[in-house]
Amino acid sequence: MSDSTEVFLGHRELLFSVVYSMLGSVADTEEVLQETWLSWESRSRSGSPVEHARAYLVRIAANQALARRAAINRRKENYTGQWLPEPLVEEDEDGDPAVRAESYSMAMLVVLETLTPLERAVFVLHEVFGYAHTEIAEILDRRPPAIRQLAHRAREHVHARRPRYRADPRVCREVTQRFLDAAVGGDLEALLRILAPDVTLWTDGGGKGPAWSPHPVHGRERIAKLFAAIHGHLPGRLDIRHRRVGGDSAAVLFLDAAPLAVFVLSLTPDGGQVNRIYSITNPDKLPRWTTARSA
Repeated sequence: MSDSTEVFLGHRELLFSVVYSMLGSVADTEEVLQETWLSWESRSRSGSPVEHARAYLVRIAANQALARRAAINRRKENYTGQWLPEPLVEEDEDGDPAVRAESYSMAMLVVLETLTPLERAVFVLHEVFGYAHTEIAEILDRRPPAIRQLAHRAREHVHARRPRYRADPRVCREVTQRFLDAAVGGDLEALLRILAPDVTLWTDGGGKGPAWSPHPVHGRERIAKLFAAIHGHLPGRLDIRHRRVGGDSAAVLFLDAAPLAVFVLSLTPDGGQVNRIYSITNPDKLPRWTTARSA
């Protein structure tokens, strides 16, 4: 392994975290990292010394991510139905939840999608990764006053919309299981008990997977009836596996060993009911592994 490769791999986890937080797409993040690697390797071969490899790599990756963000936004404009960030599904739910920052949670990623690309980049670099405004100005080639203004605007926007409560992972797993048992079983009464009155459902099928509503659905009765109605159309042999999606406890539904849907739920402050449901069924956004590998 060359020295340049070793240096890049030593910073890859940081680069992945920065770029994924900016894009909310695993596939796009991997492509940005490939472009960053090519730029880094070209610089290394030129013989030009890099005094601070970490700063150089973050600058390249962040700016590549900004350029890629424009392409993602164009895809979203032509997307079929609702668009949700691609879930970063970990194979082992028992892993250290601190490995994934709050910015990786589905609810936070949805909030970050409402920022402009520059606001999101500044928020991620400052609030999540602790870069000073002067450092971000150098990374993004902007003046420090402009960065401070972007940071202030993004922070106010996010703080007004971010979730105020995060449930204990064990409680969330238990409630998720009860919700899925009721949904898969078509138990309307159980669904009504477990859903909060102001619950909201988002479904992302991308025109390729089953999605039960082209728009967000609000309200306990509507959502309970929706899940109860689709019960008869569900495949007969579904396998439910509990996994972690970023900082969230989640569930992956499998059909014939292939992922069918990822469910991420948020709970009310008392932990007793579900107030947000994110369902991703677009096969392009689902994990590639199977039940045999993840059992």
